[in-house]
Parts: sequence; structure tokens; C-alpha cells
Amino acid sequence: MPSVILRTSARPLLALMLVFSLYLLLRGHNAPGGGFIGGLFAASGFAVYAIAFGRRAAEAALRFTPKAVLGAGLLLALVSGLPAFLLGEPFLTHLWWSVLSTALVFDVGVYLTVVGAVCAFLFELTEE
Repeated sequence: MPSVILRTSARPLLALMLVFSLYLLLRGHNAPGGGFIGGLFAASGFAVYAIAFGRRAAEAALRFTPKAVLGAGLLLALVSGLPAFLLGEPFLTHLWWSVLSTALVFDVGVYLTVVGAVCAFLFELTEE
């Protein structure tokens, strides 16, 4: 049974880690960081939550199965290359539409892929 301090702080810590992981994702779009490190940080938040409340609670907090998150991330990363390909440019060429860019869409795909893969690995390790 985890300590009372861990169980009390796990929920706000998960929320804080998810918010900071989104900051890393968006900041990394123009500076070092991005989808990979943001995804690792988010997954470590779910790891802390799983230690405090168990695997089932962490799976419920994720809201989707890790495989679904991983698949959505891979699909999003793949789709980010299609606009350039359809315009006759090389696949995954960077394009901009106002504030949205294909690089950001790719980074979000990487973020979701890393969260899904690490959580799938974590939840299999902590199987009860």
C-alpha cells in the first residue's frame, strides 16, 4: 500500500505533469523538446498515478486503451505527411496554414504514440 502522501499528491501531480507535457510539446515545436519528451513526461505522470492507485485506476485515468492512443498517434503522424504529398511535394514536407503546421500535427502524433507505447509497457509490467 503506497503512502498517504503519495496517494494524496498523485492526482494533482498527474494534472500538473500533463499540463507541463503539453507545454513541452508546444514549446518543442520551435525549440528543443517536442512530442517525444512531452509524451515521456505525460507517461511518467501516469506511472506515478499507477504506483499510487494501481493499474486499473491509471487505465481509467488515461480514458482510452494504450493501444488506441498509440494507433491514433501513428495515424496522425502519417496523416501529417499527406498534404505535402497531395500538393506534389515530398512526403512529410513542412507546410503552414495560419498557426497550424504539419510539423505540429506530426509532433502531436509522436506525443500520442509515445504516451500509448510507454503506458502499454507500464501497464503490462504492473499487471496484477
